[in-house]
Amino acid sequence: MIVKISMNDKGNPPGKLADAELHFTEGVLEGLKLIGFSIWERRGGAGRNVTFPARQYSVNGERRSFALLRPSSDATSQERVRDLILQAYAEHEMQAAMDPALG
Repeated sequence: MIVKISMNDKGNPPGKLADAELHFTEGVLEGLKLIGFSIWERRGGAGRNVTFPARQYSVNGERRSFALLRPSSDATSQERVRDLILQAYAEHEMQAAMDPALG
């Protein structure tokens, strides 16, 4: 699997740093990608967070959402994906610092 990072150059919405996609390179998902991940600066600037693809719905006029990618058994599996995306973002940042044309 490859993580593709697209920087948020517009700065809108505030705090959003980038979008991420998971591109599958092996197995039955080879040739497919999963979109909808976003990398955000945490409020107060203490680190970064990753949001997962979600679908919004309304209940009694209140907007809610549910994650489209959820653990089937191991609750830590989302943390592994989150860490993979944050690692890819950090690598992308380092490459962009060395070559501003990549930013």
